[in-house]
Amino acid sequence: MAVSKGETVHIIITDAWLAKSRAMHLSGIKLAGIAVLTSLLVMLGSVAAYHWVFLQGVRQGWLGFGPVARLVTQGEVDSKELYMRENLDAMARKLGEMQARMMQIESLGERVAGLAGLKPEEFKLNPTPGSGGALVAGRDLGLTELTQAMEQLDRASGSGVDWLTVVESRLFDQKIQRTMVPTEEPVSGGRVGSPFGFRIDPITGRSALHTGLDFPADIGTPILAAAGGVVVVQEIHPAYGNMVEVDHGNDLITRYAHSSRVLVKKGDIVKRGQRIAEVGSTGRSTGPHLHFEVWVSGVPQDPARFLAAGETLAAAQLVPGARRKP
Repeated sequence: MAVSKGETVHIIITDAWLAKSRAMHLSGIKLAGIAVLTSLLVMLGSVAAYHWVFLQGVRQGWLGFGPVARLVTQGEVDSKELYMRENLDAMARKLGEMQARMMQIESLGERVAGLAGLKPEEFKLNPTPGSGGALVAGRDLGLTELTQAMEQLDRASGSGVDWLTVVESRLFDQKIQRTMVPTEEPVSGGRVGSPFGFRIDPITGRSALHTGLDFPADIGTPILAAAGGVVVVQEIHPAYGNMVEVDHGNDLITRYAHSSRVLVKKGDIVKRGQRIAEVGSTGRSTGPHLHFEVWVSGVPQDPARFLAAGETLAAAQLVPGARRKP
């Protein structure tokens, strides 16, 4: 039994079997809360029932549920297709940029291959026959076509890496060879005295073969290694005085004579331009100078030719766009 008094509802519950009664007092706020809770429960139950019935209808193929399901999901499908198309378009643009970059790398590789002494026409990352024609109609790339293009680009880049590795190896070999050829002046800025060839011997006054170049300089002037190599001789010679010989490989040896002090010993590895001795006047000499010789396969050569080649190479490296003469 419910009794309303003012804004309070009194509910009295009686139990005939136990002959007991219980009273409940509900204010307006409690009643409003109960009403809201009841409404939420009814709404949740209705939504759950709707989804259960809808899903069952779609799964079981009930009449009329198929078109409704397509109508509901059409917007979601369209959104997914639009998202995929935007991603494919972005990937296609990126692929175009990568292909353009590969063309730049190919062009650069051809020039570098020419510097390495290789045939530039062999440097082709993606050799394809010429093609063209009028553009009749364009269409967007599909996922399959885009994947194939990316795989082709990956193969081309792999071939390019292999080829550039060959070019790098060739350039490294050339660099090593240049560092092992005596083209560095053994006395920095020094002038040449007696040249290579026959001359009047300054001690005997008779004609004799001068097997090197003389560089007059003050005692203590640094003597530099004309190229990298290994010291094979460091001794005091009756004619050459305090002498050093450096082996540069390929039966090529340089000799530095008449020094006042030697800064290296046999077995040392020296670099191009390294200070190995100091100018002096030891041995068969009339004054302080460096006697510099170049020997190839046991035959003395004119050192001036090697030094001139070094000057030519240095000048070519300083001039932008300069090319070596064949």
